Amino acid sequence: MCSIVSHHKHLLLLGGTLEARRIAAHLATLPGLSVTLSLAGRTRTPIDNGVATRIGGFGGVAGLVAWLGAHDIDAIIVATHPFAAQMAHNACEAARRTGLPIVRINRPGWQRAPGDRWIECDTTEQAVTLLGAIPRRVLLTFGREQAASFETAPMHHYVIRSIDPIDPPLALPHVDNLIARGPFTLDAERRLLREKAIDVLVTKHSGGEATRPKLEAARELGIEVIMMRRPAMPNIPVVEGLDDAGMTRLVEWVSAL
Repeated sequence: MCSIVSHHKHLLLLGGTLEARRIAAHLATLPGLSVTLSLAGRTRTPIDNGVATRIGGFGGVAGLVAWLGAHDIDAIIVATHPFAAQMAHNACEAARRTGLPIVRINRPGWQRAPGDRWIECDTTEQAVTLLGAIPRRVLLTFGREQAASFETAPMHHYVIRSIDPIDPPLALPHVDNLIARGPFTLDAERRLLREKAIDVLVTKHSGGEATRPKLEAARELGIEVIMMRRPAMPNIPVVEGLDDAGMTRLVEWVSAL
């Protein structure tokens, strides 16, 4: 994965994912490049990725365009979460307005396997409805913004796993909050589902390997999964996955700037 950059380039890396961390670490080793990693700020204690880091929003498309110009950015890499669609669309429009090259890293989705009991939906509101009216024990694996939708269904007992504490607490009578950061092992996921007597898992179709074990454990235990589909992403060049071949393609794209 060697690369020669003809003259110094400054890249904006929109991150918040394991893929972005890998990209930052690798590009930091290449000559002729500087990288600014941008994080949305939803995680209170982000991991040090070895490159310049900014935290917080840009103020929409106009704010992003202004920031790109003020910092002499040469290209944009979108390595945000598969559900961070608004940021991806804003980056696409900002690239169009400025004429900057842009590429998006697409994390491969999960594939349904024999024994999976998936019910797919598009929104958290639909997921709440799919839980039904009979009290259930529900594992939610996302943060407060999405978990708040479940306040309309207080009959269920919720186990909410998130990187940061749910603050302010949800207005629900039966909640267990688990603070944890993946990746998680299959044994740990089996243990969690059994100890908490979970009978339904609600999750986003985030894809990737770090959180796949929860689906494998649910399959083994016959647990229903309410799976939120990914939102639509902008039509920009894509690198599929970030295995060795994907990283090579990304470095080649950077080298061609």
